[in-house]
Amino acid sequence: MKLKDIAKVVRSKNAGPFTLTIDLLFPSQEAYETVKFSEVINAEKISTLYDIPKEKVQIIFYPPGLAVKIVMPRRVGSGDIQDTDVYGAQQHTPMLNLEVPEIVKQSQTT
Repeated sequence: MKLKDIAKVVRSKNAGPFTLTIDLLFPSQEAYETVKFSEVINAEKISTLYDIPKEKVQIIFYPPGLAVKIVMPRRVGSGDIQDTDVYGAQQHTPMLNLEVPEIVKQSQTT
């Protein structure tokens, strides 16, 4: 299963001229926990996808919002002559096809 098939929202944006954030929002507790506990979203994977040092990647899991925030440096500053996405709004694309496990449904006990 791909991340784009499990997440409700996958988006990116600037967090200042030199920092980029990627937000992942999930539709259910099961979807969020499946991705979180599978550990497929980790600094090494983000480092590989975005060609940045893994030490510069921050991953913040936010259970109350069923969300994950990934923070990393931009390759070039927003507005730089080499910048191709001044708002950072198209930088989430490499995340879309990230392989994640099938959602694990919690069994209901009565």
